[in-house]
Amino acid sequence: MPRSRILQIFSRCSKQSRVFLFYRQSRSISALPNYTQLDDLQEQVLVEGRSKSRAAILNRPSALNSLTSSMVPRLNRLYNSWEENSEIGFVLMKGSNQAFCSGADVVMLHQLMNEGKVEECKIFFQTLYNFIYLLGTYLKPHIAILDGITMGSGAGIALPGMFCVATDRTVYSTPETQIGFHPDGGASFYLPRLPGYLGEYLALTGEKLNGVEMVACGLASHYILKERLPWIEERLGKLMTDDPSVIESSLAQYGDLVYPDRRSFLHKI
Repeated sequence: MPRSRILQIFSRCSKQSRVFLFYRQSRSISALPNYTQLDDLQEQVLVEGRSKSRAAILNRPSALNSLTSSMVPRLNRLYNSWEENSEIGFVLMKGSNQAFCSGADVVMLHQLMNEGKVEECKIFFQTLYNFIYLLGTYLKPHIAILDGITMGSGAGIALPGMFCVATDRTVYSTPETQIGFHPDGGASFYLPRLPGYLGEYLALTGEKLNGVEMVACGLASHYILKERLPWIEERLGKLMTDDPSVIESSLAQYGDLVYPDRRSFLHKI
């Protein structure tokens, strides 16, 4: 093989390695997900049906349930159909394995940009923001179980709903600020409404909150230990109502009254 061809291949591989390293360093929430095993597109959002409820399960555990251009339209279709179905009283959303949702899939977006598919990126964000608006104006009670990583647009598809359940594994932040992007996914609505200067602090720093801190500042409505989640899901699955007060009392039945640790930065803001 000619030397010039070898140098060309080496240069291309080196460039790809630098791109990988950039994302590995900039995504502080965890190590970069393994994308060598492609998730089945039809199983990225699973559906669970109970007596009077439906559940959407974000199912991309290899990528911390980050949102793709196929997942968001599916969520839109599901939620619109459930809202129109009079037999469904309330809706629940949760994630699989160690995350609720880590936000938009930045690797997918980066690849689209490199391929010159700018319009597809625009459509992705337009569809995502439309879904967040749908959730914020949803006519039925909505429960988001934030068990694990809940970041960026992952928080955006949860916080506008009526109930947000945090656990002892919940980690919230706006990590997009660390790669030069503004806090999006509805953050410009809910961050300014937090106590004191907390919203401004979170938007500028991307600081993390745990489940207890989310409840303390009002981002989450309930705190439930992870080990009790099967009990609460079983309880919710048996409800034959769309009454928010009944749902709230069911969540409170297994919830805990918690306070931030004295070392929490919430006490300083």
